[in-house]
Amino acid sequence: MERSVYIHIPFCHEICHYCDFAKMYYNRELADQYLNYLRTEMKLYLGDKKINSRTVYIGGGTPTSLNEQQLEKLLSIIHEFINIKETEEFTIEANPGEFSEGHVKVMRDYGINRVSLGVQVLDDDFLKLLNRNHEVRDVDQAVSTLQQYGLNNISMDFIYALPNQSIEHFRKTLDMALDYNLPHYSAYALQIEPRTVFHLRHQQGKLNKPPEEDEAEMLMMLMEKMEKAGKHHYEISNYSENGFESQHNLTYWSNQEYYAFGAGAHGYLNGERYVNLRPVNHYNQSLANQKKPVLHRETISLKEKIEEEMFLGLRRIRGVKDDEFKAKYGYSFYDFYNKEIQQLTQKGWLEDRKRQIYLTKDGFLFGNDVFASFLLDEKTYNRVIHN
Repeated sequence: MERSVYIHIPFCHEICHYCDFAKMYYNRELADQYLNYLRTEMKLYLGDKKINSRTVYIGGGTPTSLNEQQLEKLLSIIHEFINIKETEEFTIEANPGEFSEGHVKVMRDYGINRVSLGVQVLDDDFLKLLNRNHEVRDVDQAVSTLQQYGLNNISMDFIYALPNQSIEHFRKTLDMALDYNLPHYSAYALQIEPRTVFHLRHQQGKLNKPPEEDEAEMLMMLMEKMEKAGKHHYEISNYSENGFESQHNLTYWSNQEYYAFGAGAHGYLNGERYVNLRPVNHYNQSLANQKKPVLHRETISLKEKIEEEMFLGLRRIRGVKDDEFKAKYGYSFYDFYNKEIQQLTQKGWLEDRKRQIYLTKDGFLFGNDVFASFLLDEKTYNRVIHN
């Protein structure tokens, strides 16, 4: 079976105030060791035979925190185990101002064909607030260098509903972003996560997000501006020109299995979801003993697969088709969720057409409530399965 591959690089030169991903400050020696152990992990899973993978995604942390030699080593390790010539989409996350022309040459030479730029906001003062280590001028330089080397499939990531951000301020960032005319944009409302600087400040009353109605207006403006610019909305937080949708992320939203390598990485193989050890020293130690660095495994039951199919599928603008659901699970989703679908349709949060359900514009504003409606109670599940 051909599976997608995710690879996590946990190093950063700065720790952003909002981030709760597995990460640590870059250390050259530790990064060298980490790459060796990453190779060990891939060998434990994949053996000596190269696999085909439709998509490969290098995320973080910050993959471009690695120096040029380390990036080349990482990519050569990936080539050792994956037949990249057969890979449709090979993505790396990159931070503006943090990679050189040399990095870009290495990316191009090793077959990377998509770059996800962590821009977050196009305002130097707000970038300082987030503890980003780049400025707006670095974004110009990053885009220019990538395009110079033929890496034109660029995505920009943004965060909105930032502390003290007005609707007008977000409009300005959006207009500046769209001036780059890139084929893909991602935009996420700020979530204040535990174990972050922002969470601590929020608890102390020193940081507050904009009111919910402002956040809702920002989302509506985002959808409208993207559509006008020819970037169609294909997933709750993602917009692209036709043919430039993130194929790797569509793997997740289609509830397909994938390998995940690296400290803190989350994977899905053979009906099991697994989470790797998060601290790099624990990850390295496990692999030094030739053991897979798994912290936790969970077998996903049929009930959980059905739930995940619905709330991952409903993140996509196309939603969930009943014939595809039936082909996968042997039941119609109406067998499990007829009442919920009717209620959500009446509220105006869900559209139900030709046995295909998807979120309405209002539904995007209440996405978490919609998804919660698709948690199956045992009684309904058992009634359908055992009938």
